[in-house]
Amino acid sequence: METRELKINMGPQHPSTHGVLRLVLDVDGERVVKAEPKVGYLHRGIEKLGENGSFQQVITHIDRLDYISAITNEFAYCRTVEKLLGITIPDRSEYIRTIVAEMQRISSHLLWLATHALDIGAMTVFLYTFRERETILDLFEELTGARLNNNYMRIGGVSRDLSSFFIETLYKFCDEFPDRIKEYDILIRENRIWIGRTRGVAVISAEEAINYGLSGPSLRGSGVNWDIRKAEPYGAYDKVDWVVPLGDNGDVYDRYWIRVEEMHQSTNIIRQCLDKLPAGPILVDDPKIVPPSKEKINAEIESLIHHFKLMTEGFKVPEGEVYCATEVPKGELGFYIVSDGSSRPYRMKIRAPSFVNLGAFNRLVSGGFIADVIAVIGTIDIVLGECDR
Repeated sequence: METRELKINMGPQHPSTHGVLRLVLDVDGERVVKAEPKVGYLHRGIEKLGENGSFQQVITHIDRLDYISAITNEFAYCRTVEKLLGITIPDRSEYIRTIVAEMQRISSHLLWLATHALDIGAMTVFLYTFRERETILDLFEELTGARLNNNYMRIGGVSRDLSSFFIETLYKFCDEFPDRIKEYDILIRENRIWIGRTRGVAVISAEEAINYGLSGPSLRGSGVNWDIRKAEPYGAYDKVDWVVPLGDNGDVYDRYWIRVEEMHQSTNIIRQCLDKLPAGPILVDDPKIVPPSKEKINAEIESLIHHFKLMTEGFKVPEGEVYCATEVPKGELGFYIVSDGSSRPYRMKIRAPSFVNLGAFNRLVSGGFIADVIAVIGTIDIVLGECDR
């Protein structure tokens, strides 16, 4: 029987493409011969917008990159500017940043597991994971006033301290969450349909994963022991005990298992940080970067004048360029900033893990079934706001 290849479009409105991702598939029957991702439908121009606001104002734009992980976006950006300034932030704010970043990692992985399982056909998991994610979003709302785009971190620290209610509720969450993860496992880990759709699907070796520039769970699923939190510690990650989960086969199942184990590790990190949370300020005491306190303003009129200039003009940073990489839920989020000595970035370039990981998409789906395309989109966990940035 004679067959011929067909070219079909999947997306950009297809629900399983996780946003406005368009895939052009060359198929031979049910087999995928080639897959070409088409991005740019959600282009936001954040890199250019960042050049038209002060360093502090850019934070609100950064929230809109991976809008599922706003706080870790802010963490990555603030670390880059602080590296350019050469400042060290207070210990308490380092611990707080680590706590909220790991909460964000859990929240991101819960949403990933919910949608990934739903794509493959497991609906109950979607309902279970949203139950725990709601608790985290409630805590974010209590701390930052927002559930999604938090605008919480500041260059030099964080905007608000943790309340006793926040700490007590988070302790309770850490006590209960490991049992919740076991509930997800009971539903899908040994489910024969789940195993059939994930084991041996979209296998990529460690060498190939490195060559494609994969990062995060997509890289560690292939057994590559690379996590920036361990390799180049920041925050409070070098002050607590935790391990980096690694996969064996580099398939969809391993990448699923990595993220589930990361939720266990994140819970462990949060608990240790709460136990060791030091006293002290949450912002660096530098009037060139942080507006002076009300007491200083009342005491010195010059501080009031400086405060006005700081809020209207923004602080200035030294001339130079810097790159800083941070481990976010989807992989390595890096910011490259060029400064001309003014109060705003001269140039900002973002290394978005969703965009880089999507570069391996054709390699992952070629030779597989059309149905596997859906599983692969979920396994690399993309967000188009970050991809198109």
